[in-house]
Amino acid sequence: MLQRIFLFLLFSAACNNIQAQNSRFTGSWEGVLQVGMELRIVFHIEENGKVKADSPDQSAFGLECKDAKINNQEISIEITAVKAAFSGRLINDSTIEGTFTQGVELPLTLKKSNQSNKPKQPAELKRPQQPLPPFPYLSEDLIYSNADSSLRFGATITIPEGKGPFPAVVLISGSGPQNRNEELMGHQPFAVLADYLTRRGFIVLRADDRGVAKSTGAFDKATSRDFADDVNTHINYLLQRKEVNKKQIGLIGHSEGGMIAPMVAAERKDIAYIVLMAGPGVQCMDLLVEQNIAIYQSYGIPENVAAALRPVFRKIATAATTSADMKTGFNLASAAAEEWAAQTDTATLRILEMTQKKDRDKYIRELILTMSNPWFRYFLSFDPAPYLQKLKCAVLAINGGKDIQVLPGQNLPGIEAALKKSKSKNYLVKELPGLNHLFQTCKDCTIEEYKLIEETIAPIALETMGDWLQKTVKQ
Repeated sequence: MLQRIFLFLLFSAACNNIQAQNSRFTGSWEGVLQVGMELRIVFHIEENGKVKADSPDQSAFGLECKDAKINNQEISIEITAVKAAFSGRLINDSTIEGTFTQGVELPLTLKKSNQSNKPKQPAELKRPQQPLPPFPYLSEDLIYSNADSSLRFGATITIPEGKGPFPAVVLISGSGPQNRNEELMGHQPFAVLADYLTRRGFIVLRADDRGVAKSTGAFDKATSRDFADDVNTHINYLLQRKEVNKKQIGLIGHSEGGMIAPMVAAERKDIAYIVLMAGPGVQCMDLLVEQNIAIYQSYGIPENVAAALRPVFRKIATAATTSADMKTGFNLASAAAEEWAAQTDTATLRILEMTQKKDRDKYIRELILTMSNPWFRYFLSFDPAPYLQKLKCAVLAINGGKDIQVLPGQNLPGIEAALKKSKSKNYLVKELPGLNHLFQTCKDCTIEEYKLIEETIAPIALETMGDWLQKTVKQ
């Protein structure tokens, strides 16, 4: 969530019509995005200027591109469906150095590859929980606007059969540009959750993030505060529907959505209940630091070595998100990194691949480039406790026991401590053993494993939410 892990897991569309020709760009170009895991991106540029793209690690091939341009040594490819883009410069016949942008910017170096090395499309992964029509309920696709009509949202509402009015929930997605199904790696968690809850008698509204799919607006300029405003628009839409029980409206937020739900509920009087799925319970800077350590350990880095990064990572993140400009941020972070390296043993630096100043500078540049944007600045300064303490509604907070993005041992106690100070008379904080950040039953419990698991949401997670909602809302 918090390192924008899912930014590039939604890479699903892409690239046609290169307007100027340059044969030096013709061929297949492959690079690797570092987003908490390695994600390969491949562009196939034809002699006639057309481009297609692959995201092999997400089993996405032959993606079409649009609005790409070549001008002398420079190339830019706009990936319209997910509001992403690549721009780079040809360094030599086999290297393009550039930047991949989707909400934040990340460096991406492309290397020319042989066609024989083109990634082979794997067998289709099974997603047995994916809901398929016909549905025993009404499913309606919508377009509606916010109060001043500056934004339009694409959404889907599902309504149970029978006589209403029914309780209703708004689903709030995690970080990165998400469509209404929170789709990634072939999984559609919000489609599965909406289907499950609608079958249990709840109206469910799920919407595309601003700037994604059918929704308008600029995602890359938005913060969590803006996304909270969008949730208010979704709630206000529900209030217009005659099928909705106006006294039984709630929110379910996953990851960053679990941060936004309390923000909205604390500021409104018409929210009866919220469910936090891996929502933060501590200051987000603290959460990000511990997430970073946990991800390093998931790659096999010894705990003591990963922990050695804790102080310097915090200083780099602070420099990136509080400095007036990136140059100042880099200088502050670099000074902190050199002081840290001087006090850290050589073996630890070697394992972390930071023995040389150039290696440390590269690490810093990547973090500074990623974090120096409005979303990260807002996020890392955010403390969820004041919002949780203001809640009056019923609250369910769940976390997977094997989550390495929002660690349960750190965040669930933080949520519970804040709720004890709230006016909520009904709250439950629960860890679900054996589940990862997506609430899948995991084995290795790494980020890479998300796409390999056929299960989209573990039945125990669905039942925990469904049973609590049934008891809390419908009785």
